Amino acid sequence: MTTLMRWDPFREMQALRETVDRLFESSLSNWAGETQPLTWSLALDVAETENEYLVKASLPGINPDDLDITFTDNVLTIKGETKAEEEREDVRYHIRERRYGQFTRSISLPSTVDVEHIEAEYNNGVLTLHLPKAEEARPKRITVRTGGEQQKMIEGEAREAVMQSN
Repeated sequence: MTTLMRWDPFREMQALRETVDRLFESSLSNWAGETQPLTWSLALDVAETENEYLVKASLPGINPDDLDITFTDNVLTIKGETKAEEEREDVRYHIRERRYGQFTRSISLPSTVDVEHIEAEYNNGVLTLHLPKAEEARPKRITVRTGGEQQKMIEGEAREAVMQSN
C-alpha cells in the first residue's frame, strides 16, 4: 500500500537550512582551529494517530541511560552524545564516517500531550516515544438529533463518480 504525504515546502527548507548550517559550522570550526566537540542533528520520524504522536529516532550504539529526553510546553527535546573511539597510532583509516559528538533535537507538537503517560522504548538501536494526546485534544464524535425523541446518526457512503459524455 502506498502512503501519500502532503508536500511541505517548509519541511524541505528546514532540512536544507540544517544541512547548510552543519556545513558552515564544520568548515568554520576547522578554519578557526577550534577543537570543541562536534554537534549533529538527530533525524526523526514523527507520526500522528487519533490517540497519540509516535516519534522514532535511530540511535545505534548509544546507551539509553545516556539519553536526556524532556517534554516542556509541548516541546519534545532529545539530547545525547556518542563518544569517539581513540585514534590509534598503529592503525591507518581508509574511511571514517561514523558520527560522534553531541546531538540534540527539539520538536514542537501541535496539540496537548498527556505528559503523565509518555512512554519510551529502545530496541535494536531505535528509540520509540509514545506521546498520548490529552483527552481534550482527541477528536470527539458528535451525534445529530432530529426533531423526534430518538437519536439518529447521519450516515453516508462514498460512491465512485461516473463521467458521462454528451
